[in-house]
Amino acid sequence: MNEYKLFINGEWIAPQSGESIISIDPSTGESIAKIAKASALDAQKAIAAARRAFDAGVWSALSPEKRGQALEKIAQTIRSHAKELAEIESRDTGKTIKQATFIDVPTCADTFSYFSKIKHELEAKKLNIVAPVDSKICCEPVGVVAAIAAWNYPLIFFGWKVAPALMAGNCVVYKPSSVASLSIVRVFEIIADVLPAGVLNLVTGGREVGEELARSVDVDMLTFTGGTSTGQEIMKMASVNAKKLCLELGGKSPNIVFADCDMDAALGGAMSAIFMNQGQMCVAGSRLLLEDKIYDEFIARLAKEAQRLKIGNALDYTTEFGPLISREHRDAVLKFIDQGKKEGARLVCGGKIGDVADFDKGAFLEPTIFVDVKSSMAIAQEEIFGPVLSVIKFSGVDEAVKIANDSKYGLAAMIWTKDKEKAENVSRSLRCGTVWINTYGGFYNEAPFGGYKQSGFGRELGVEGLLEYTQAKHVCRDTTPGGKSLAASWF
Repeated sequence: MNEYKLFINGEWIAPQSGESIISIDPSTGESIAKIAKASALDAQKAIAAARRAFDAGVWSALSPEKRGQALEKIAQTIRSHAKELAEIESRDTGKTIKQATFIDVPTCADTFSYFSKIKHELEAKKLNIVAPVDSKICCEPVGVVAAIAAWNYPLIFFGWKVAPALMAGNCVVYKPSSVASLSIVRVFEIIADVLPAGVLNLVTGGREVGEELARSVDVDMLTFTGGTSTGQEIMKMASVNAKKLCLELGGKSPNIVFADCDMDAALGGAMSAIFMNQGQMCVAGSRLLLEDKIYDEFIARLAKEAQRLKIGNALDYTTEFGPLISREHRDAVLKFIDQGKKEGARLVCGGKIGDVADFDKGAFLEPTIFVDVKSSMAIAQEEIFGPVLSVIKFSGVDEAVKIANDSKYGLAAMIWTKDKEKAENVSRSLRCGTVWINTYGGFYNEAPFGGYKQSGFGRELGVEGLLEYTQAKHVCRDTTPGGKSLAASWF
């Protein structure tokens, strides 16, 4: 079993505690690697390395063009190791090998390529101020950025957070989830010689490391993807130096299907929205809102399709539905399923541990659908983060919008209708950061992503995502000889 260390200041070092985290394959239950378990002291070393590198200007002083060249090299290196990284990601997280191969790895590489090419967005912008004043806005890096990522999309989050942070000229301390670090450690190994020492550091570990990153006065910005309750704790800890925050938190996204939809397209979208990645997505369409006219027909067809999904080893290319991240997480999801039954929702399929031949130690769970769900039920309000769908009936546009917005979250939503005007009107009424109309899950490097309400704030991807990692400086110059303009002679 391979053992992996921390990457700090351009070197691989053992954790101060000497302890490790065991990486478990959720398909088999087997131990596949030992990951260094960093302490607060290790985090402090990583922060100090990033601080020295930033203050010395070894990265921030480079032109955006030079930084972009390094990002493109990272992208090409990831692509050259695509097969290996996909297999690691699948074994470490339980996501299907098809998804890791065709979505996760290329998305990570493409994100680095995208941000490497938008250097013009960092150029100073001259303001149209009346002479003799010459005024401009400069985009400068924030400084030391700490990035803490969730376990459901390790490679994608690495690209989303690190690429814009580096392009903007920052130095980074990166902490992947303690239950999904393996692919990230491997990425650090293959890109170790691309960047100057201290510019990008890796600390693997648990809560102690995250708390140190949040509290450190030497960290200027923290970007976090994870649960809302954890994000709220981070906000409190980060207040010690009022560091800048970008938080992508929980979701309970409504998937609104009107009677005038394309039924086949809406069925496919509903399946993807809740069962892709075994429902372990912040943007999962976990609340399916069905118009009463098609309620029974849609449910019957959806349940039939869900029961057809092939559950199995994530590394098998014929598998359509892999395991959850761990047996512990599966237990938490099963508690929600029990709660749904107690609250009076009707289970039409799933709800049990998945039975996969020869993989009795895996973390499998059947695709689960509840119907006759009320918006007040816990399964309709709480983020389950698993393959559990709550189906709610509505009658008319106004009721659909009311139910959709009846949530503390506001990350994403889906609308299915052939009526373009209806779709546009509903999309404007929804309190969320992304609305997909007659489609699901389109993420584009050019388009910003983030939430409303308790789904967080700040944006990832797009120009907006790049500018999150900058701060604007106004530079104002008096062009009169001797600086004797009216503004300079008030006193």
